[in-house]
Amino acid sequence: MSEEPTLSGVAERLSRIAVALGVVVLALLVASAITVPGTNLAASLGVVSEGSTGAQLLRTLLQFAGFVAAVAGYLAVTGEWDLARISRPTPREAVGIVGGGLALFAFQYGALFALDQLGLATGQNQAVVPAGDPATYYLAMIAVSLLVVGPVEELLFRGVVQGGVRRAFDAVPAVLIASLAFGLVHLPSVSGTPAEQWAYVAVVVALGSVLGALYEWTGNVAVPGLAHGVYNAAIYAVLLAQTV
Repeated sequence: MSEEPTLSGVAERLSRIAVALGVVVLALLVASAITVPGTNLAASLGVVSEGSTGAQLLRTLLQFAGFVAAVAGYLAVTGEWDLARISRPTPREAVGIVGGGLALFAFQYGALFALDQLGLATGQNQAVVPAGDPATYYLAMIAVSLLVVGPVEELLFRGVVQGGVRRAFDAVPAVLIASLAFGLVHLPSVSGTPAEQWAYVAVVVALGSVLGALYEWTGNVAVPGLAHGVYNAAIYAVLLAQTV
């Protein structure tokens, strides 16, 4: 029989959850603080045009730069650098990256099909809605997904959140807590009815759980990070093909 958690153990668990979610909030605040001012500055200097593909891509890059700054700041203050466990993937992990990314892609379309059979639909993430030329945006986002979006989101949600919570919980609760945070963060960027928005979040939570399992399997943030990038890149590749 498992032992009942002590009062100090419960406090440790609640503290780990609070700190992990606090890092997510910090990341969102830092990203908000630099994204709009940075894009406006670039537009005023003529680097990008307002409402253009370049401005949309710059906002994305600044947002994730904010995430990196928040994570780096947290790790520097706490000294918990081991949460950012990143190493070159082994051949076995490389198979997991490609297979995991394609499995996520297949799972999403399977989930959308299942929801459609039930008469339900999900909302649309505004990240897939181009502000300017669709082909240019989708092509650029294939690279941004692989090099920036996937790795940075996984550094935050699997490395810091799941890794931090994992120090007080078993694997399954840690994966679920990180995946719930991952899904909820996407909610503000999803258009549609409330039911469609929450359906989207549910799918993202499930996808996050697969990424969390990949991280548990390897202990290397690069694996879910690149698998996530492959998944996103595949979505943009399909959208790109539809514009041709």
